[in-house]
Amino acid sequence: MNPEFPKLDVIAVGAHPDDVEIACGGALARLVQQGYQVGIIDLTDGEPTPLCPEPAVRLEEARQAAETLGVQTRVTLDLPNRRLFDSFEARVKLATEFRKYRPDLVLGFGEKTPMASPDHWQAMQITDAAIFYSRLTKWDDHFEGLPVHAISAQLYYTLAFGSLDLPPGSGHLVVDIADTLETKIAAVRCYKTQFPPVKDYLFDRIRAAAQHQGLAAGFQAGELVVSPKTLGTADLMKSVFGNLD
Repeated sequence: MNPEFPKLDVIAVGAHPDDVEIACGGALARLVQQGYQVGIIDLTDGEPTPLCPEPAVRLEEARQAAETLGVQTRVTLDLPNRRLFDSFEARVKLATEFRKYRPDLVLGFGEKTPMASPDHWQAMQITDAAIFYSRLTKWDDHFEGLPVHAISAQLYYTLAFGSLDLPPGSGHLVVDIADTLETKIAAVRCYKTQFPPVKDYLFDRIRAAAQHQGLAAGFQAGELVVSPKTLGTADLMKSVFGNLD
């Protein structure tokens, strides 16, 4: 094992720093609590934005947010904000990180976000392709000679707080984040350049979405994730009752 690239159980991929925190920060904090090794990969540094003086400031906010969640590894790729496109080069960059950190599960965007950044939709396509590229043999020269890595599972997260419809997919799950909702909100608050006081209403929206999704599944707060493949079980009773006290 290369100590420079420790194996991660889970990697969440965002287009910009703060995407992952808003969408699934509570689930990531919960996974850390449960002893899993968790990483975040931001495809861009998210800059420029109106209130951020320079990219280094946003990167420091991202570092603080990851520390708040307890995430062990955060990587920021050098793809361009506002001009992020699904390309061969972008796919290879992300797949190279997958080969380095060898996750079992990857979380990423699962849909378009109308009236928000089009980078999100591009990030979904890049992530889908990079998961495939990560396991391709006889192509090592594109991936710094790193060995192939087959990712076992993929789930989508959602940023569509403005819709009452379930996002498309073959299976829906709600992660219990009752114990980590405040950690999630604290992580998002690390992005002071993105969420000045005039945008405090967004924290009410984040909290309300978590409560709505959680209560639907019997939790005080939750985050919705979507499986692109039909979910199944070999133990119906354990699946139904295994997460209950």
